[in-house]
Amino acid sequence: MNGLPLPVLAGLVFTPLLISAGQILFKLTSARAGGTDAAGLLAVLVDPYLIAAFAIYGIGTIVWVYVLKSVPLTVAYPFMALTFCAVPLLAWFLLGETLSLRYAIGAGLIIAGLLVVNA
Repeated sequence: MNGLPLPVLAGLVFTPLLISAGQILFKLTSARAGGTDAAGLLAVLVDPYLIAAFAIYGIGTIVWVYVLKSVPLTVAYPFMALTFCAVPLLAWFLLGETLSLRYAIGAGLIIAGLLVVNA
């Protein structure tokens, strides 16, 4: 991470956060999903939460492509592990899901691993 321009570093962190936000929107979409018949599937396809999730994933993908112009994939990809930390935190904060001590320990290990890999 030494010497990375601020926009690249921001992209390395921002992309997993966008992906995490998309996951929350997928969860919200699933709560509103109807049956698996044609009408239910059509309703899911036009659900605003699903459309927003796709848009956020698309923006995240574009940011990621530009990050990869500046950083080798072997350096950048470990940052995607941040989604394993952010999604449960967002689910706790926004959806009222519970977190455990095991989650906190695991998230700490992921962050420690990211620091070791990119130190």
